Amino acid sequence: MGKIIGALNMTLDGICDHTAGIPDKELHQHYAELLGQGDAILYGRTTYQLMEFWRAVLENPSEEKSMNDFAIAIDKIPKIVFSHTLKNVDWKSATLARSDLRDEVLELKKQSGRDILVGSRSLIIQLLKLNLIDEFQLCIYPMVEGKGLPFFEEINDRIIFKLVKTKTFNSGALLLYYQPKNQ
Repeated sequence: MGKIIGALNMTLDGICDHTAGIPDKELHQHYAELLGQGDAILYGRTTYQLMEFWRAVLENPSEEKSMNDFAIAIDKIPKIVFSHTLKNVDWKSATLARSDLRDEVLELKKQSGRDILVGSRSLIIQLLKLNLIDEFQLCIYPMVEGKGLPFFEEINDRIIFKLVKTKTFNSGALLLYYQPKNQ
């Protein structure tokens, strides 16, 4: 049975905005590999719509191989979208969730042999509150954004994590692997 992994990028000041940060070849390669190891990735509507950017890269490849490889990886992995407003999705590898987040994740966890990735802040927060996150992979960009959406803004209870691994990128970005201590 795979893990439920909340994977997100954020800045030193805790801002998690997919348009903030400084991704490079090494980061694109890392995330392409992570996507290749998962059975599915879960998105909320906003993040799903932001990720549709990569469909354009598939149609008109970049001069940057790592971006093209990431576009292929994100296109390939099944995406489950949680939305109250979307009635359909037209990305071939995407489907709308059939049930609520808790039930969908528990069912996926039963069926899946590989990891289930969660790439939306709102879904990660909801799953944290339900004690359904097995691991965090937080990539911290070496920058202060100064504005935007703070990652843990809606968490009101103390949650303690255990650092299990780190990875440093040449750009200075740091990937921190955490597990909630209650698990």
